[in-house]
Amino acid sequence: MFEITDKKELAHTVYQFKVKAPKIAAKRKAGQFVVLRLNENGERIPLTIVDSDSREGTITIIVQEVGKSTAMLGNMGAGDNILDVVGPLGRPTHIEDFGTVVCVGGGIGTAPVYPIAKAMKEAGNRVVSIIGARSKPLLILEEEMREVSDELHVTTDDGSYGHHGFVTQVLQNLIDEGMKIGCVVGIGPVPMMRAVSNVTRPYGIQTVVSLNPIMVDGTGMCGACRVTVGEKTRFVCVDGPEFDGHQVDFAELILRNRSYMKEEKLAMEELTYHEGAKCYERK
Repeated sequence: MFEITDKKELAHTVYQFKVKAPKIAAKRKAGQFVVLRLNENGERIPLTIVDSDSREGTITIIVQEVGKSTAMLGNMGAGDNILDVVGPLGRPTHIEDFGTVVCVGGGIGTAPVYPIAKAMKEAGNRVVSIIGARSKPLLILEEEMREVSDELHVTTDDGSYGHHGFVTQVLQNLIDEGMKIGCVVGIGPVPMMRAVSNVTRPYGIQTVVSLNPIMVDGTGMCGACRVTVGEKTRFVCVDGPEFDGHQVDFAELILRNRSYMKEEKLAMEELTYHEGAKCYERK
């Protein structure tokens, strides 16, 4: 059992948890993730390790309620226990001094971008970050990103805060202004990562994206997370989660992520929340 030691609401249906997992906290590196299971009948959920504290023996994860299991996790709080937390999984981010690194986070993608920006800064890079959300209330980790960035740009789709528009527009502006960029890291919804890669491709700027396909076991055995990169099959859990954005078949990834939309919708509809017991159960 893994105890939740702290919970914080970052935005509507977005929560930050600290979880007691000393062995994972001692070994994790930027870019890696865990797979957790809430109970014996629960599905396995892959989540990025946003931060860790080896002295406390805790890891930090950020969760957005998008389905049955994440809704159930969002209802948990400090003192509750998660049955399984497995990790650290995946290949760590390749960190070196690129000169200037632009870190782009869209929506909940700012969570996995944060540890990478932090590690890039510690490696001596000049870190320019661009984070965005649909509106100001949905923006997360602004102050944390500001602390690890030499320059921070904030965008909102509706213009309620920061630049009115998309993160890709700011990225294009930086390129047009002549910024010499050694590497771009873009993480967020699949269409956003595809758009970031399309912006940088004509300029030959190295671009890294972190993929989020359907995942089950997290060890490369089930094959559920297969993607096509450079016309070759790769398994995100063991070969990734980060890949060259210019080589990813994003159209295929979008289709595969829609495989269980009907079942996911039904699972949510079958949940009933009991306020007194503070828990969900099936109808």
